[in-house]
Amino acid sequence: MVHLGLNWSGHVRIAPAIVLTDEQKAELTRLSRSGRTSVRLAQRARIVLLAAQGLQNKDIAEQLGIGRVQVARWRQRYLEAGLQGIERDLPRGAPPVKVNVQRLVDLTTQSKPPAATHWSTRKMAAELGVSASTVMRHWQANGLKPHVVRGFKVSRDPKFVEKLEDIVGLYMSPPEHALVLCCDEKSQVQALDRTQPGLPLKKGRAQTMTHDYKRHGTTTLFAALNVLDGQVIGQCQQRHTHAEWLKFLRKIDRETPKEKTLHLIADNYATHKHPAVQEWLAKHPRFHMHFTPTSASWLNMVERFFRDLTTERLRRGVFTSVPELVTAIDEYVAHHNTDPKPFIWTKSARDILQKVVHGHFGYSLGSSLAEARTTSFFNHCTA
Repeated sequence: MVHLGLNWSGHVRIAPAIVLTDEQKAELTRLSRSGRTSVRLAQRARIVLLAAQGLQNKDIAEQLGIGRVQVARWRQRYLEAGLQGIERDLPRGAPPVKVNVQRLVDLTTQSKPPAATHWSTRKMAAELGVSASTVMRHWQANGLKPHVVRGFKVSRDPKFVEKLEDIVGLYMSPPEHALVLCCDEKSQVQALDRTQPGLPLKKGRAQTMTHDYKRHGTTTLFAALNVLDGQVIGQCQQRHTHAEWLKFLRKIDRETPKEKTLHLIADNYATHKHPAVQEWLAKHPRFHMHFTPTSASWLNMVERFFRDLTTERLRRGVFTSVPELVTAIDEYVAHHNTDPKPFIWTKSARDILQKVVHGHFGYSLGSSLAEARTTSFFNHCTA
């Protein structure tokens, strides 16, 4: 056991003696009596003065009404550093651990821990001998997020740039006397019913919903988003073959002004290019098709509408039949059209290409062009 500032003489612990000069005694006396001195410093000065009179720590503690360990601490600090030793408190706790930041960064970016795909704060802390909070602080300072991975898909369309410029041009400079419609199918929308009723939201408790469910069939939503005003033409059908696509094209033809030229943006799904569809389009010259590059669904703004439909109406919905599901979708589309808000595309084709080529999404492309997943990149390009 270690005792602060104590010497052993037989079985009696004797505190080290303090000898003061007249000048030191006068200064300590002044501090102990001055009204401008802090209470802590005045008390420490009294401890030293009493110790200089030959009193032991136990006697000083009883006289001042404080602990004996406290008396021993300030006696020892005065012996070691004089007046400066009692004027300031030493920092509490363990001294800060120095971190080799460059090694931390190199380990994070250039290596992996044993039997794991990426570093965690605890694994890195154990490797460097520091706390997990220290690792987190330096990761944040260096913009490192080992737990995050961004997905991407490479577009190998040889006409990627041409199609990108065409579609973005329609968004940012739509032709006069024409409508630009973003079209697509949301297929296999399931009518899901929960196995047990959930509890409603209330103060102090979230809404509940069972993880398991019952399937009651599916439907496919065909939708056309008007880029100018945000209105949506929607139609639910049982299948999504070229026959259903043709049926939807006829619905668009009926519900749009006849004097308007129609520019339809769609993906490369085979049903959109079926010979029967091509034949119908040839007989309706006001329809002009614009196809997105392969693996570039994020260019189609109707995907954003599908996301809103999913999060706002479908994901937490309970549907006991397909007709009930179709009714819910139709009601959502109708409600959307009462106060539509268009999505505003803000990034030019040049801006998008620069970000893709420069590895904005964190991967090297070489001669290929890449794209982010629909939602994250679409949000980046629209307001």
